[in-house]
Order: sequence, then structure tokens, then C-alpha cells
Amino acid sequence: MRKLEVEDGQMMRIAIQNEIFRSEESRYDHRLHGVLLVAQGLTCRKVSEYLGQNPVTVQRWVRGFNSRGFAALQEGERPGRPSRIGELQWSQMEVDLRQAPRDLGYGQNLWDGKLLSHHLSAHYGVDLAVRQCQRIFRQMGFRLRKPRPLIAGGDREAQRRYKKTASSRSRRKR
Repeated sequence: MRKLEVEDGQMMRIAIQNEIFRSEESRYDHRLHGVLLVAQGLTCRKVSEYLGQNPVTVQRWVRGFNSRGFAALQEGERPGRPSRIGELQWSQMEVDLRQAPRDLGYGQNLWDGKLLSHHLSAHYGVDLAVRQCQRIFRQMGFRLRKPRPLIAGGDREAQRRYKKTASSRSRRKR
């Protein structure tokens, strides 16, 4: 019988590993397979080569399994980095964002990531990047509103005549 091979093996190996890491269940199964291979006598280093993991990761799986059983292989909580903004600051910032920036002494009408970053730094001593401030808007349920640009020095009457659709007032007169 001929030896079967996967076409484009290296690329498919990466694709399969990415598929494994996409869901909690498949990551759990992946860890189970790693511990099973160690239980069958393979070294952690050899298992790590087969599974595309760091040897220390496989050692951690085996040690966890030995101490806590199957629960050690299940997906744990991933809390992430703690927020730089405390609960009190968060609620005060939400109050600030519900006001117009002009009411707080800024020279623009709408909040954006750049202005929020400046506001947090000036009033709360918290330095966040513009992109992180944009995420804060989304977390608070705000949506992006952009003002319509005005052409500098544009003639309003000429613009009105150029429009393809008539204004609502002129449509009602007809």
C-alpha cells in the first residue's frame, strides 16, 4: 500500500492548527490528545513537535492533568489586561460624553477618538490611544456621527440650484 500524504502539507498543517485554536472544544480535545500521547510513552518534546506546541505548554498540560484531572485541560477564564479606567471614572466619563464637547470647553461639536483621548489625559490622568478610545464609544453604545463637510467658500444658492432633487418645501408646493 502506498503512503498517503496531505497535499501542501506545511500549509495544511498551519490551517489545521488554526482551526483547532478557533473553538474551546477543539482546544480541549487538542490538550487531551497531547496528554494521551504522553501517557502512551512519548516525551513532551516529541508531543510538542507533533502538535505544534511549545514543550513547556505540553508539560503544563501534563502537570495540570496530574494534579487536577480533566478540569485542568478545559478552557480557563481569560481576563485580559485590567482596565486603566476605574468604575467611578467610567461612569463620570459616560456623563461627560453625553454632553457636547463645547459644554466642556472644547472647540468642536462632536466627540471623536482623538478628543476623548485628550479629555481622558487632561481630566482623569489616563493615557489611551485613539483606537482604544474608539472602542470605548462602542462599549458605551455610542455610534460614530460625522458632520457633513462644507466646501470652503461655497455659494449656497448655486448649490441649491445644482441639487438633483428638489427640497422638501418646493416638493410640497407642487
